[in-house]
Amino acid sequence: MILDIFFPNRCIQCNTIIDDNLLVCNLCFEQIHFTHFNFFENNYIKEKCKLLFPIENAFSLMQFEEESLSRKIIHELKYKSREKVGKILAEWTTEHLDFKNKKPDLLVPVPLHPKKLKERGYNQLHLFTETLSKFYEIPFSQDLLKRNYYSKAQALKDKEHRLETENAFSVTKFISGKHILLIDDVFTTGNTLSTIAWEILKTRDNKVSVLVMAMDE
Repeated sequence: MILDIFFPNRCIQCNTIIDDNLLVCNLCFEQIHFTHFNFFENNYIKEKCKLLFPIENAFSLMQFEEESLSRKIIHELKYKSREKVGKILAEWTTEHLDFKNKKPDLLVPVPLHPKKLKERGYNQLHLFTETLSKFYEIPFSQDLLKRNYYSKAQALKDKEHRLETENAFSVTKFISGKHILLIDDVFTTGNTLSTIAWEILKTRDNKVSVLVMAMDE
Protein backbone atom coordinates (compact mmCIF):
# COMPACT_ATOMS: atom_id res chain seq x y z
CA MET A 1 0.00 0.00 0.00
CA ILE A 2 1.03 3.61 -0.58
CA LEU A 3 0.91 4.39 3.15
CA ASP A 4 3.33 1.55 3.82
CA ILE A 5 5.80 3.14 1.41
CA PHE A 6 5.66 6.61 2.91
CA PHE A 7 4.96 5.56 6.54
CA PRO A 8 6.56 2.13 7.04
CA ASN A 9 6.34 0.32 10.36
CA ARG A 10 9.43 0.99 12.45
CA CYS A 11 10.99 -0.53 15.54
CA ILE A 12 9.91 1.53 18.53
CA GLN A 13 13.44 1.33 19.96
CA CYS A 14 15.87 1.97 17.10
CA ASN A 15 13.52 3.17 14.30
CA THR A 16 14.60 0.44 11.87
CA ILE A 17 11.96 -0.46 9.27
CA ILE A 18 10.32 -3.79 10.23
CA ASP A 19 7.41 -5.95 9.10
CA ASP A 20 3.91 -4.66 9.85
CA ASN A 21 3.19 -7.45 12.33
CA LEU A 22 6.26 -6.69 14.46
CA LEU A 23 6.86 -4.19 17.25
CA VAL A 24 10.64 -4.26 17.54
CA CYS A 25 13.47 -5.52 15.36
CA ASN A 26 15.31 -8.74 16.15
CA LEU A 27 18.27 -6.96 17.73
CA CYS A 28 16.11 -4.83 20.02
CA PHE A 29 13.97 -7.82 20.93
CA GLU A 30 17.01 -9.18 22.75
CA GLN A 31 16.89 -6.14 25.05
CA ILE A 32 13.49 -7.03 26.49
CA HIS A 33 13.78 -8.42 30.01
CA PHE A 34 11.41 -11.37 30.11
CA THR A 35 10.90 -12.85 33.56
CA HIS A 36 10.76 -16.56 32.63
CA PHE A 37 8.58 -17.16 35.71
CA ASN A 38 6.96 -20.55 36.24
CA PHE A 39 3.20 -20.01 36.67
CA PHE A 40 2.88 -22.87 39.16
CA GLU A 41 5.91 -22.13 41.34
CA ASN A 42 6.75 -19.39 43.79
CA ASN A 43 8.07 -16.31 42.05
CA TYR A 44 8.46 -12.64 42.83
CA ILE A 45 4.97 -11.55 41.79
CA LYS A 46 3.30 -14.47 43.56
CA GLU A 47 5.11 -13.60 46.78
CA LYS A 48 3.97 -10.00 46.46
CA CYS A 49 0.37 -11.08 45.90
CA LYS A 50 0.46 -13.44 48.88
CA LEU A 51 0.91 -10.44 51.14
CA LEU A 52 -2.34 -8.96 49.84
CA PHE A 53 -4.81 -11.78 49.12
CA PRO A 54 -5.05 -15.59 48.77
CA ILE A 55 -3.60 -16.47 45.38
CA GLU A 56 -3.22 -19.71 43.44
CA ASN A 57 -0.62 -18.84 40.80
CA ALA A 58 0.92 -15.77 39.19
CA PHE A 59 2.88 -14.78 36.08
CA SER A 60 4.47 -11.65 34.65
CA LEU A 61 5.76 -11.58 31.09
CA MET A 62 8.32 -8.77 31.47
CA GLN A 63 10.19 -6.62 33.96
CA PHE A 64 9.16 -2.96 34.02
CA GLU A 65 12.34 -1.06 34.81
CA GLU A 66 12.87 2.67 34.42
CA GLU A 67 13.85 3.68 30.87
CA SER A 68 13.45 0.07 29.72
CA LEU A 69 12.11 -1.21 26.42
CA SER A 70 9.31 -3.02 28.24
CA ARG A 71 8.13 0.30 29.68
CA LYS A 72 8.18 1.85 26.20
CA ILE A 73 6.14 -1.08 24.88
CA ILE A 74 3.46 -0.65 27.54
CA HIS A 75 3.32 3.09 26.87
CA GLU A 76 2.84 2.43 23.15
CA LEU A 77 -0.11 0.21 24.04
CA LYS A 78 -1.76 2.52 26.56
CA TYR A 79 -1.04 6.03 25.40
CA LYS A 80 -0.23 5.99 21.67
CA SER A 81 -3.37 4.33 20.28
CA ARG A 82 -1.54 1.15 19.32
CA GLU A 83 -4.09 -1.41 20.44
CA LYS A 84 -2.51 -4.14 18.32
CA VAL A 85 0.46 -4.14 20.70
CA GLY A 86 -1.82 -6.15 23.00
CA LYS A 87 -1.99 -8.94 20.43
CA ILE A 88 1.80 -9.00 20.07
CA LEU A 89 2.25 -9.17 23.85
CA ALA A 90 -0.25 -12.01 24.02
CA GLU A 91 1.69 -13.93 21.38
CA TRP A 92 4.88 -13.45 23.39
CA THR A 93 3.02 -14.65 26.49
CA THR A 94 1.99 -17.89 24.82
CA GLU A 95 5.68 -18.61 24.18
CA HIS A 96 6.50 -18.28 27.89
CA LEU A 97 3.38 -19.48 29.73
CA ASP A 98 2.25 -23.11 29.80
CA PHE A 99 -0.89 -23.89 31.81
CA LYS A 100 -0.29 -27.61 31.26
CA ASN A 101 -3.47 -29.43 32.31
CA LYS A 102 -4.42 -26.90 34.99
CA LYS A 103 -5.97 -24.07 33.02
CA PRO A 104 -8.02 -21.44 34.85
CA ASP A 105 -11.75 -21.40 34.15
CA LEU A 106 -12.10 -17.79 33.05
CA LEU A 107 -9.89 -14.91 31.89
CA VAL A 108 -10.95 -11.53 33.29
CA PRO A 109 -9.19 -8.25 32.39
CA VAL A 110 -9.20 -5.29 34.75
CA PRO A 111 -11.90 -2.91 33.45
CA LEU A 112 -11.60 0.77 32.65
CA HIS A 113 -14.14 3.28 33.88
CA PRO A 114 -16.57 4.13 31.00
CA LYS A 115 -15.22 7.70 30.91
CA LYS A 116 -11.62 6.47 30.60
CA LEU A 117 -12.68 3.94 27.96
CA LYS A 118 -14.28 6.71 25.92
CA GLU A 119 -11.17 8.87 26.22
CA ARG A 120 -8.75 6.12 25.19
CA GLY A 121 -11.06 4.45 22.69
CA TYR A 122 -10.21 0.93 23.82
CA ASN A 123 -9.27 -1.10 26.89
CA GLN A 124 -5.60 -1.97 26.44
CA LEU A 125 -6.26 -5.41 27.96
CA HIS A 126 -9.10 -6.57 25.72
CA LEU A 127 -7.20 -7.62 22.59
CA PHE A 128 -4.51 -9.15 24.79
CA THR A 129 -7.13 -11.19 26.66
CA GLU A 130 -9.04 -12.21 23.53
CA THR A 131 -5.84 -13.45 21.88
CA LEU A 132 -4.93 -15.53 24.93
CA SER A 133 -8.48 -16.88 25.10
CA LYS A 134 -8.29 -18.18 21.54
CA PHE A 135 -4.84 -19.70 21.96
CA TYR A 136 -5.49 -21.46 25.28
CA GLU A 137 -9.17 -22.15 24.57
CA ILE A 138 -10.24 -20.52 27.84
CA PRO A 139 -13.36 -18.32 27.90
CA PHE A 140 -13.04 -14.67 28.86
CA SER A 141 -15.36 -12.04 30.25
CA GLN A 142 -15.05 -8.31 29.71
CA ASP A 143 -18.09 -7.43 31.80
CA LEU A 144 -17.73 -9.55 34.94
CA LEU A 145 -16.09 -6.58 36.68
CA LYS A 146 -17.18 -2.96 36.90
CA ARG A 147 -14.96 -0.03 37.87
CA ASN A 148 -16.95 2.27 40.13
CA TYR A 149 -14.73 5.35 40.24
CA TYR A 150 -12.87 7.41 37.66
CA SER A 151 -9.12 7.95 38.13
CA LYS A 152 -9.00 8.09 41.90
CA ALA A 153 -5.46 8.25 43.24
CA GLN A 154 -4.78 5.23 45.43
CA ALA A 155 -2.01 7.08 47.24
CA LEU A 156 -4.46 9.40 48.96
CA LYS A 157 -4.71 8.48 52.62
CA ASP A 158 -7.82 10.20 53.99
CA LYS A 159 -10.77 8.05 55.03
CA GLU A 160 -13.01 9.00 52.11
CA HIS A 161 -10.48 8.01 49.48
CA ARG A 162 -9.52 4.81 51.30
CA LEU A 163 -13.19 3.85 51.24
CA GLU A 164 -13.37 4.58 47.52
CA THR A 165 -10.31 2.40 46.91
CA GLU A 166 -11.85 -0.46 48.86
CA ASN A 167 -15.05 -0.18 46.80
CA ALA A 168 -13.42 0.67 43.49
CA PHE A 169 -14.70 -2.48 41.73
CA SER A 170 -17.85 -4.57 41.70
CA VAL A 171 -18.57 -8.08 40.46
CA THR A 172 -21.54 -7.70 38.14
CA LYS A 173 -22.89 -11.25 38.37
CA PHE A 174 -22.70 -14.16 40.75
CA ILE A 175 -19.91 -16.65 40.09
CA SER A 176 -19.15 -19.74 42.14
CA GLY A 177 -16.60 -22.52 42.03
CA LYS A 178 -14.47 -20.74 39.42
CA HIS A 179 -10.72 -20.27 39.08
CA ILE A 180 -10.41 -16.71 37.76
CA LEU A 181 -7.26 -15.46 36.04
CA LEU A 182 -7.12 -11.68 36.58
CA ILE A 183 -5.27 -9.84 33.82
CA ASP A 184 -3.63 -6.42 34.13
CA ASP A 185 -0.93 -4.47 32.31
CA VAL A 186 1.54 -3.53 35.06
CA PHE A 187 1.86 -4.78 38.64
CA THR A 188 3.13 -2.03 40.93
CA THR A 189 1.65 -1.95 44.43
CA GLY A 190 -0.88 -4.69 43.73
CA ASN A 191 -3.70 -2.61 45.22
CA THR A 192 -5.93 -2.84 42.15
CA LEU A 193 -5.62 -6.61 41.82
CA SER A 194 -6.06 -7.05 45.56
CA THR A 195 -9.29 -5.02 45.60
CA ILE A 196 -10.70 -7.09 42.72
CA ALA A 197 -9.51 -10.40 44.14
CA TRP A 198 -11.29 -9.85 47.45
CA GLU A 199 -14.52 -9.09 45.58
CA ILE A 200 -14.25 -12.38 43.70
CA LEU A 201 -13.22 -14.29 46.83
CA LYS A 202 -16.32 -13.18 48.72
CA THR A 203 -17.74 -16.38 47.27
CA ARG A 204 -15.58 -18.78 49.22
CA ASP A 205 -15.19 -21.50 46.61
CA ASN A 206 -13.72 -19.18 43.97
CA LYS A 207 -9.97 -19.04 43.32
CA VAL A 208 -7.83 -16.26 41.89
CA SER A 209 -4.61 -16.23 39.87
CA VAL A 210 -2.84 -13.27 38.26
CA LEU A 211 -1.31 -12.56 34.86
CA VAL A 212 0.32 -9.21 34.05
CA MET A 213 2.22 -7.92 31.04
CA ALA A 214 4.96 -6.48 33.22
CA MET A 215 5.88 -6.02 36.86
CA ASP A 216 7.60 -3.10 38.51
CA GLU A 217 9.98 -4.06 41.29
